[in-house]
Amino acid sequence: MSRTFYLIAIGGTAMTPLAALLVEKGERVLGSDLPLYPPMSDRLAALGIDVRPGFDARNLPTHVDRVVVGNLAGKDNPELVAALSRGLPVASMPETLRAEFLAGRHPVVIAGTHGKTTTTALTAWLLAAAGEAPGYLVGGEPRNFPSPSAIGRGPAFVIEGDEYSTSWEDKGPKFLHYAPETFVVTSVEFDHADLYADLEAVRAAFRAGVALVPPGGRIVACGDDANVRDVLAPARARVVLYGLGDAADLDLRADRIEEGPEGTRFMVHPRGRAPFAVLSPLAGRHNVANALAALASGEAFGLPAEKLARGLASFLGVKRRLEVRASAAGVTVVDDFAHHPTAVAATLAGARKRWPGRRIWGVFEPRSLTAGRADFLEPYFAALREADAIAIATPYHAARLSRPGAPGALDVPALVARLAGEGREAFSAPDPSALAEALLPRLAEGDVVIVMSSGAFGGLCGRLVQGLATREAVSA
Repeated sequence: MSRTFYLIAIGGTAMTPLAALLVEKGERVLGSDLPLYPPMSDRLAALGIDVRPGFDARNLPTHVDRVVVGNLAGKDNPELVAALSRGLPVASMPETLRAEFLAGRHPVVIAGTHGKTTTTALTAWLLAAAGEAPGYLVGGEPRNFPSPSAIGRGPAFVIEGDEYSTSWEDKGPKFLHYAPETFVVTSVEFDHADLYADLEAVRAAFRAGVALVPPGGRIVACGDDANVRDVLAPARARVVLYGLGDAADLDLRADRIEEGPEGTRFMVHPRGRAPFAVLSPLAGRHNVANALAALASGEAFGLPAEKLARGLASFLGVKRRLEVRASAAGVTVVDDFAHHPTAVAATLAGARKRWPGRRIWGVFEPRSLTAGRADFLEPYFAALREADAIAIATPYHAARLSRPGAPGALDVPALVARLAGEGREAFSAPDPSALAEALLPRLAEGDVVIVMSSGAFGGLCGRLVQGLATREAVSA
């Protein structure tokens, strides 16, 4: 007999996939949220889920078996307050995922400051291409699958292990709830400044995740990252190190990396076995590392990396990861989720290899509370130098970051002046509309525009595509 689940803040990047899993399982799902937009609004509509305008205690049904609360709902959320007052079973998204879908499975939890969405989607795809029928939940839109989540039939359940908060009452990382049998750590850097006081606090969270893996499990870790090596100290399980460096203890290593318009070719060296060549359609050396992480994870199921690698060539990637939105008037507009200096640098470096000889525009919105911090000026200067020309929006949380006691907002005019002082074309604008208006006349045939933000960026990609299409029509 089906149960009724009510999801508060159902439109989150993990909550909507959870809703899909519950529907696939045969449960009845209802929910609420603030106004939603594609792709989540479309996914929920396709699932036939009644999404009520949130948040109002009257939304809560009379008969409900479980209430699931997204981490964007605060402790004063009227629906949460009503559920608790009625004595209803209330749980977070991670708790519900574990209770409903992970029992009896082998959770492969992909964690790390960077690369976890792509690595999660890639790991799930390599296992699927090898006939393993994994379950999965990806915090993005994987292009190889019809949905960001599926229950699957095989032993593996691949999960994006977010280090952001679990719920209104549990500010620890979500990945601590997933009982990992295989735990992947792609990178460890300071991020989520609203939750973590400093880098050491971030490292402590990952150490806790490493400590969860039982002795019979597997920890897959990037050996090129000193912070990753630091968090491995509590490990009880076997540690499998991967990387692009020449450290003698790497179990899976890549070299002879050749990047080009068709993707990235490289050699994989599994410890104790013959090396083999692969072609990945993904751009950037960071995606070579992501591929190694996925291969090492898949080997936990008795599949050699050589066999798993056959699925690499057919991997289509994840939306908003160097995703070409359109080409018009000779200009290519690309959407990317990059928001941390390390990710911005990697994205732009990958773009240069993918579109060699073309002028690369780095168009960036410091969207998150971490991305907009004043102390990131030097790292952003180093990262944005990878572009030929730069346009930067005002930090999304500038007012909040400038309050007394806050770390201060990124000085965008100073950053622009530094970049322009090196001979690059660079400018800033107060909002996406003004940025589009200033950028469009500067774009010339052959340009590639990399639009980077962890949010919607005010629909900037669409504004640019529309403006370029109008230019093309007028000149036709």
